[in-house]
Amino acid sequence: MELAELGRRIYATAYLTGEFVLRSGQTTSHYFDKYRFEADPVLLDEVAAAMVPLVPAGTEVLAGLEMGGIPVVTALSRHTGLPCAFVRKQAKPYGTARLAEGAETSGRRVTIVEDVITTGGQVVLSTTDLRALGATITDALCVINRNPTTPAPLIEAGLTLHSLLTPADLQPPAV
Repeated sequence: MELAELGRRIYATAYLTGEFVLRSGQTTSHYFDKYRFEADPVLLDEVAAAMVPLVPAGTEVLAGLEMGGIPVVTALSRHTGLPCAFVRKQAKPYGTARLAEGAETSGRRVTIVEDVITTGGQVVLSTTDLRALGATITDALCVINRNPTTPAPLIEAGLTLHSLLTPADLQPPAV
């Protein structure tokens, strides 16, 4: 599917207006409800297919961040054949007590997968945690970067951001 058409479909499915507080603490009058496009199996599959060329060469594991990155990383894994890990905001104190479930990340080249990025705060936190556990991480991949460029915290963390869509790509469907 053409990227412009994909942007229009996501806009039609997920764009909301009102007053919304983002994870970063910022307030906005427009919002992309990621769960609306992630819950549509056909649209999510098309998003994942479009993301495949953005996966950096040499990636050994795709790591999806809790919670919105999980459906995206699962769909992307199906398209790339790469194993995936599901990264919690913090390790649970029971069961395996692991920060990342699924594929092993220690000693492997990992690409972080997120749905929507504003400041990149959670990507930086999760990257720091996974690096401390032995993962090599230089890249992050997202469906929507709410910015026209890479947020400074990602650059400062030594990450290259690969965005499928930016605000310029998210337009209302033609009438």
